[in-house]
Amino acid sequence: MLIKINSFKKIDRIKLMDIYSEGNIENIDYFYSDMSDKNEALKRIEDNFLNYIKENFFKNIRNKYMILEVDGIWVSALRLYYVEDGLYYIEALETHPEYRKKGYGAKLLLQVLDLLKETGGFKICDCIRKENIASLATHKKCGFEIVSEKGYDYLQKESDERSYGMEYTY
Repeated sequence: MLIKINSFKKIDRIKLMDIYSEGNIENIDYFYSDMSDKNEALKRIEDNFLNYIKENFFKNIRNKYMILEVDGIWVSALRLYYVEDGLYYIEALETHPEYRKKGYGAKLLLQVLDLLKETGGFKICDCIRKENIASLATHKKCGFEIVSEKGYDYLQKESDERSYGMEYTY
């Protein structure tokens, strides 16, 4: 089932952090390598993540967190940013580590595309790291195309040579 979340109050923090658990653990060494208490470092990363969603992401009332729920479990999620009429940007497409390689990321992406098709024509952009073969394959499977050797981050308003620019146009 597709869940559309448009306010921080509707976020189930535990279920969301379960989806992003692997990335959050990887970020410990990047952001808090000097901390000996890795549990405290993980808590800080999760708090910062949730604070970003609350204080930044939901400032635009047209942004939505899109969640794929299966049997009461949040298995995949993404942030859908409204950029301007007919233009959206995706960030943080992630699938819970225990549910990967089962097509849930593609299923979520396809459901989001179907939902947007109901509103008329649109374009969705995303930046995918060149080494992230799984995400590239998922996006291509869903109809996205590589349109640039440099991804354009609509949030930071900058290009990234480490990423491809991908688009889906309807």
